Amino acid sequence: MPLKAAILDDEPLARQRLRRLLGKVAGAAVQVVAECTDVDELIRFARHHRVDVLFLDIELPGGDGFSALRRWNGPPPRVVFVSAYDQHGVRAFEDRAVDYLLKPVSAERLRETLSRLLPHAPPATAQGGATTDVRRLPLPLGRRTVMLDEADIQLIRARGNYLDIETKRGTFTFRRTLGDFIDELDANTFLRVHRSCVVRIAAAIEVITLGSGRYRLTLDCGRQVVTGRQYRVHVQRSLIGRPFGPACP
Repeated sequence: MPLKAAILDDEPLARQRLRRLLGKVAGAAVQVVAECTDVDELIRFARHHRVDVLFLDIELPGGDGFSALRRWNGPPPRVVFVSAYDQHGVRAFEDRAVDYLLKPVSAERLRETLSRLLPHAPPATAQGGATTDVRRLPLPLGRRTVMLDEADIQLIRARGNYLDIETKRGTFTFRRTLGDFIDELDANTFLRVHRSCVVRIAAAIEVITLGSGRYRLTLDCGRQVVTGRQYRVHVQRSLIGRPFGPACP
């Protein structure tokens, strides 16, 4: 049976886009049974209809997507948050969200979400049709452990004995040294660009030369990182394509 989905978003174009993408990516496996503009409308619909999965916007007139979960009666649906802002990611996963999508949602990103919702969904594919091998990292956060896909990581910053794992879903902080954590990462996927910072190579979309062996990296989430001089050659090899001479002392 298809999953019955409800979309909560006050923007008509956002609802139409998500519904169209669901039809394109999921086909008959997901059936959109409701498009709601506010929490009250969603709750009224859910009293009389089955909903298997919710696609929830967060910032809404007169409330937010989290209030819909607090007011929900009956069997809990699986939840996917869809937002234009990334600062709610940690709270979303504390509420046991299946995924956290940033607008505008791409077909490829939605396909990753559906692979978690549908038991027999095909894995997400890279450009050219090759299957991607997604590694998941367990992040211990107090009494819970968050399973984070490596592909969701933008950068990792060290603060003493703590790490901030910055993703498009939000920032996760846990106790670990950067040196220890680097050993668990794929060296072909991540690059240390500063003594306190590691970036996912594929997330870098622009490199600007600052001089004195430093670069400013722009990641696809909009964040910027200034590299350390001693990592000049590593940045050139991994992001620019060839070294331009010895590293600065």
